[in-house]
Amino acid sequence: MNTLNRIKDRYRYSAIILKQLVVTDFKLRYKGSILGYFWTLLRPLALFAVLYIVFVNFLRFGDGIPHYPVYLLLGVVLWNYFIEVTVNGVTSIVSKGDIMRKLFFPRYVIVIAGSVSALINLAINLFVVMVFILINGVDLTWNIVWLPLIIIELFVLALGMSFLLSALYVRFRDINYVWEVLVQAGFYLTPILYPLSMVATFSEFASKFLLLNPMAQIIQDARYVLVSTETDTVYKVFAGSYYWLIPFALVALIIAVSAIYFRRKAPSFAEDI
Repeated sequence: MNTLNRIKDRYRYSAIILKQLVVTDFKLRYKGSILGYFWTLLRPLALFAVLYIVFVNFLRFGDGIPHYPVYLLLGVVLWNYFIEVTVNGVTSIVSKGDIMRKLFFPRYVIVIAGSVSALINLAINLFVVMVFILINGVDLTWNIVWLPLIIIELFVLALGMSFLLSALYVRFRDINYVWEVLVQAGFYLTPILYPLSMVATFSEFASKFLLLNPMAQIIQDARYVLVSTETDTVYKVFAGSYYWLIPFALVALIIAVSAIYFRRKAPSFAEDI
């Protein structure tokens, strides 16, 4: 009990700052807009509508994929969360420079606050996905119990990238533009619009290589537990070998390296900004 109390006392101030930053960010996100919080729903739905019309109705990407509209929407929602956390995370430390000069608190709270705020948006968007699942008549199975673990992995991956990017941006302002280019390329290198089976018809090696990307693994696993067990997952594709552990090892490596680098640079953030 004493150990638990010491932990509470140590992180109580950080928790208060974290709560205030999350609440403030969520309130200011759509302040002054007519639709307000409805943009949380409308942004991914608008993107989904455009992609659905172009890639499903015209290019026929979804042929042979069970419940492809939900399959596509789920991929868009998860990818948008990753983008929101990391893109906003790049400038998170620099944008809070004035606060850091006035108050002393752990710098990691700033990055975590952005991730938690985006997580609230993700929860709202996943509710919309569930509505689409019911409308499309998707048969839910007990596999859905794995979804929280998949979301935790996504949260850890996005948070790790945010730690690294925010710390790098303090000194290297080009990081913002570099990351924008990388995420644009990543969108097309991740099986969001197209099924991996389509890639496999051209190159089985390429389809396996793409699946080693942690975001591809996360999206495919989420589709497996929510939409269709016919979805190719890293475990199914690499059954019988340990290659399926690579995406998880990459996530662990990213969060470890990012945390170490961020902790090393954090004491000088206020002076370097």
